[in-house]
Amino acid sequence: MRKIFTLIVVFLFVSNITFGQSDTTKINKESNNIPTFTLTQSDLSSEDEGEADISGLLQASRDVFVSTAGYVFGPARFRIRGYDTRNLSVMMNGVPLNDPTSGRAYWSSWGGLNDVTRNQIIQVGVASSPSSFGGVGGVTDIITRPSTFGKRTSVSYALSNRSYNNRLMFTYSTGQMTNGWSFVFSGSHRWAQEGYAPGTFYDAWGYFIGVEKKLTKKHSLALTVFSAPSKRASAGMAVQEAYDLSGTNFYNPYWGYQNGKKRNSRVSNYNQPMITLTHYWDISDKLKSQASVSYWFGRGGSTALNWVEANDPRPDYYRNLPSWFASQGDITLADYYTQMWENDPAFRQINWDAMYFANSKYLFTVNNVDGVNGNTVTGNRSKYIIEDRRNDKSQFQFDWHVNSFINDHLTVSGGIQTSWFRGHSFKTIDDLLGGDFWLDIDKFAQESPFGSTDAAQSDLNHPNRVVRVGDVFGYNYYANINTQSLHGEADFTYRKLDVFVGLKLSHTAFWRTGLMRNGLFPDNSYGDSKKNNFFNYGVKAGITYKIDGRNYIVLNGMALTQAPYFRDAYVSVRTRDFVVSPLKNEQIYSGDLSYILRSPTVKARLTAYYSQFKDQTFARSFYHDVLSTFVNYIMTGVDKQSIGLELGIEANVSPTVTVTAMAGVGQFIYNSNPSVTIVQDNNAAVIATDRVVYFKNYYVGGMPQTIGSLGIRYNAPKYWFIGVNGNYFGGNYLEPNPDRRTAEALTGIYEGDVRINPILDMTELPSATTFDFFGGKSWRLMHKYTLGFTLSVSNLLNNTNIPVFGYEQLRYDPTDINKYPPKYAYMYGRTFFFNLYLRM
Repeated sequence: MRKIFTLIVVFLFVSNITFGQSDTTKINKESNNIPTFTLTQSDLSSEDEGEADISGLLQASRDVFVSTAGYVFGPARFRIRGYDTRNLSVMMNGVPLNDPTSGRAYWSSWGGLNDVTRNQIIQVGVASSPSSFGGVGGVTDIITRPSTFGKRTSVSYALSNRSYNNRLMFTYSTGQMTNGWSFVFSGSHRWAQEGYAPGTFYDAWGYFIGVEKKLTKKHSLALTVFSAPSKRASAGMAVQEAYDLSGTNFYNPYWGYQNGKKRNSRVSNYNQPMITLTHYWDISDKLKSQASVSYWFGRGGSTALNWVEANDPRPDYYRNLPSWFASQGDITLADYYTQMWENDPAFRQINWDAMYFANSKYLFTVNNVDGVNGNTVTGNRSKYIIEDRRNDKSQFQFDWHVNSFINDHLTVSGGIQTSWFRGHSFKTIDDLLGGDFWLDIDKFAQESPFGSTDAAQSDLNHPNRVVRVGDVFGYNYYANINTQSLHGEADFTYRKLDVFVGLKLSHTAFWRTGLMRNGLFPDNSYGDSKKNNFFNYGVKAGITYKIDGRNYIVLNGMALTQAPYFRDAYVSVRTRDFVVSPLKNEQIYSGDLSYILRSPTVKARLTAYYSQFKDQTFARSFYHDVLSTFVNYIMTGVDKQSIGLELGIEANVSPTVTVTAMAGVGQFIYNSNPSVTIVQDNNAAVIATDRVVYFKNYYVGGMPQTIGSLGIRYNAPKYWFIGVNGNYFGGNYLEPNPDRRTAEALTGIYEGDVRINPILDMTELPSATTFDFFGGKSWRLMHKYTLGFTLSVSNLLNNTNIPVFGYEQLRYDPTDINKYPPKYAYMYGRTFFFNLYLRM
């Protein structure tokens, strides 16, 4: 409460010195990371405010709190109001971009296309939105209509030491020509032989093609195509012991040396183009229609190690760390592993040579291959492979929106959205690592590992399958998700009051189509499953009281339900069609109250918010030590609560100096004691039902709950600028393991036992302070060209000891809580981004 009180006092002091100031000076400046607000009409008027009509807030304005939270605190994994990204609706020209299986929008789908995606209409939280009902986190609509681009050519090159080292971008747009055509072309390439994290390469492309033809005065037709093909190696999180032994907080366990070169086992490979055809129809001056059909398709996936009848090859596996040998009383081996980890870089990475050697020595005969008697295959059976875990997609959408300007006081908008989605999830062999084949059986099945029984078969329709590079194995299924929604909104505008009311009705149906008949679940894995149907609604409303042309009070509220996501709905979707029970709609309730100031010298917002999420589902799988197999851990009735304050201020203290300040104080907690069902993965045996997880009042982990930033920027009259930010974040907790917060976890442990607190307590990560620098300059050449550069430096003091994310492993031993310690990710040290551009 003391932090919240301090924020209010500071805000009232700053805002008080600006009330009643005259409208004297306007400064136009180009924004580079530090956004400016769009001025309201009242800011531009010299009429008496008591008599003039007061214009409403422009929702597309870039809010200083939101932009700073994204740019500055993105590396700290801050989430505005504690919301998951699935609570934010992201669209391109009104077409939804959120993934139907998870609800999340993946910004990498249009990565590298900055020049054509920078025009965005952003509504934060519950707000009026004519193109979509939106989520509790708001709406972002990326506008890429070709006729909205002016005539321009842009070339830029960027140098960085972050995920990639180089970026080259080119964009050309014609604007709307006299013959009614508009063209936009944009392309980019981002690459690095090794990024900031060791063993990571980056190779990403991006392209956008936009064509629009103005058919008549009222009709236009636009076609856009974009994709961001990428192939990049990943960096993995590790336990603190591995970081300490390797001498760096950026140790990456995913790579190792092969023939003297670094090879990464985790490589993602995505290429998912989206094609959209949009018809724009200006029916009249007061009625406009926009209808789109789109098709989004392509491949996605990431590679990983797999093994059978062999030791775990991961270098940071707990049995490969000195602490394991020390816990077994073998001090000699503990000392040996410590010395090797600290002194031999190859020892602490993946040993590719050892896996190739093991595969070359495993001569094996498979009988009755594909179920054909007498069909025999003999060769070196791979113990280790690289598999490619694919998630391909095919989605067709139809979206229609209409806006009607009834009169000066009423605007009505609405539309329909339909989607037919089919996701294809399967695995293929990427590399046999020197072996001849892989035997497609379930290594965790409680039967013979040699494939002689039905239970061990991945596909009973093709038993004893021998698979090679490119072959599908393990699992293979479609995720079918069909959605239809209808939404409408009415916006009322008056001199002192703005009001909006919105309604949404939707239907979702999803089901699984299995392409393999799993040996453990022969009757529940092949073909179409039962269809799951959900009907949902959403209502929202908001009111803006315009005290005068500079001061506003805004109150918003929303209540909605939404269907469970496909990814969370199944007990073990890879092997069977059993759904979580009970499978319910999620309920969301949210409200916020804001005071907004828009004066010539100060733009500010102070918001108090509250959100409640009810009946969420948590479904995870992990290895169970006692059963020596994977289990499915299903937690239902998960409630979360977000409550807090947001403050953002931008003040022009002089014609050339701008000061920005923002702060957020939140409390993001679990607000229920969920119920858990634990099911054994390889035989569907129910291990536990109705187990209570005492989660209430535990913090939601994985993000800071308190942030603050203070920045100053100097804008020189001769087209250069420079600035610095000081930033603080804290209240960041490890994501808790729910099974440690049960009565069963404390079985045999009595009051006063020293093990109670380590099992139950949450771990809070240290708070941190960072500093950032940014600057740039531009030159006008020959009255026609603009040449310029920008430079940003993050974590200026190169603090490499800031953990920003971590989680407690689901696998744990209650008798030895340190056996499976948490895993952490650290913020990068000093990084820079230098961009050189030429615009014509």
